[in-house]
Amino acid sequence: MSLNKPVKRPKLANEGVVGRFTFFVNRALLNIRQNIFVNLVTIGTITLAILIISLFMLVFVNLEGVSNDWSKRVQVTAYFEQELSPPELASLKSLVQAIPGTDRVTYVSKEEAFNRFRERLKGQELLLDGITTDVLPSSVEISLKSASRNSDAISAYVARLKKVPGITEVQYGEEWVQRYTTFMNFMRMAGLLLGSFLFLAVVFIVSNTIKLTIYSRKEELEILGLVGATRFFIKAPFLIEGILQGAAGAGLALVILTGCYYAFLHNAGNFLSFNPAASGLAFLPPVHIAGLFVSGVLLGFIGSITSLKRFVSV
Repeated sequence: MSLNKPVKRPKLANEGVVGRFTFFVNRALLNIRQNIFVNLVTIGTITLAILIISLFMLVFVNLEGVSNDWSKRVQVTAYFEQELSPPELASLKSLVQAIPGTDRVTYVSKEEAFNRFRERLKGQELLLDGITTDVLPSSVEISLKSASRNSDAISAYVARLKKVPGITEVQYGEEWVQRYTTFMNFMRMAGLLLGSFLFLAVVFIVSNTIKLTIYSRKEELEILGLVGATRFFIKAPFLIEGILQGAAGAGLALVILTGCYYAFLHNAGNFLSFNPAASGLAFLPPVHIAGLFVSGVLLGFIGSITSLKRFVSV
């Protein structure tokens, strides 16, 4: 037999896509069993990384919920000097409702405004003796859609509202709206920066942790290359191994997060003066949970493919 004759790759027991995939999965599982400690370190690193990100997301989701509740308090009040007849009121409501961003329009008569004022002065009603309902103007209270509750959108809305015939004055708590908009912009920017930093840090840590696994089998990779194994044949088990590590780490992180969440709800009454469940503390939505799991899988995959570049040429 000639020494220069190329060595043929032995056929797999079951050629085809299913057979190759089964072979690569079995090889990946064998690699994990042969390097249990390094794989546990890798899974632990991914678990910790996903847990940190999921905790941040849990806080951010609940802050978003609180901010949405706050934003519902953003209300524009338009005043007019005299009471309107039913046809005039219906016409004014139609004009206001036609302005983009309007959610709900509520009419407040002089009598209702006076009664509200009296409620706020509970215990001091004597101050209103001799005062009639005519001192307070009638108005319409306008609730805005969520997309129109920021500072710029409200300013544009108020400019349109002032053009409606019959409206003499508009109030909407401009200073409060500006503070709310600034707070939300800061939270979104902080979330973006922190999320980006965590993602880059996690990719770096996971990549170097997985590199330990590959480095321990450097000679095996070199031998496979010398006997004519294709790059895909060498890489596939490691990539599947990284995916399995990522899935295990993400799954474990979500289990820990769920346990911590319900443990907190169960024991919060012992050290808090309010009930978190009653106050609207929510768990991550299913879309976020799915995203975290996929992120864990991608972390394992990216970490593996990044580490393989050093040992297997692309």
